[in-house]
Amino acid sequence: MRLRHLKMGVRLKKKDELFGFPIRDNLFDGEESFFRDRPEVAGMAAEDGSIILNPYSPLDKKSLRAVAKNEALRLKMHRDEFIPDIKITPEQRSFFSGTEYATNEQAMKQTILARIYSGDPSARATKEQIAALEKYLNK
Repeated sequence: MRLRHLKMGVRLKKKDELFGFPIRDNLFDGEESFFRDRPEVAGMAAEDGSIILNPYSPLDKKSLRAVAKNEALRLKMHRDEFIPDIKITPEQRSFFSGTEYATNEQAMKQTILARIYSGDPSARATKEQIAALEKYLNK
């Protein structure tokens, strides 16, 4: 598979884009209250191995699908125990400053690749990072 222009994200057959991870519609009590209080958090990879999307998010369906793709890749990397061997740019470090990723380099690397995969322009991807993602997805 070859990555397309970053704005489009990675192209996969629809049935494969979530790597078999389900989107769980029913939220647990703690998830419901978290999302209600944090509408800016569009979704997350849940501890049960599913993807949950925030019903309070202002994003449209297309954007929420991109969030699901992002979370699916994060779940896949966790399942595969994959730690990306990439360099993080100063611009990327600055972007994640003040977030939970600022002190967790492994998570920062994984979220950068997940954002590239889902077509999120905030990834500010380098050629090396794109190549690392392609290599990982094509192994």
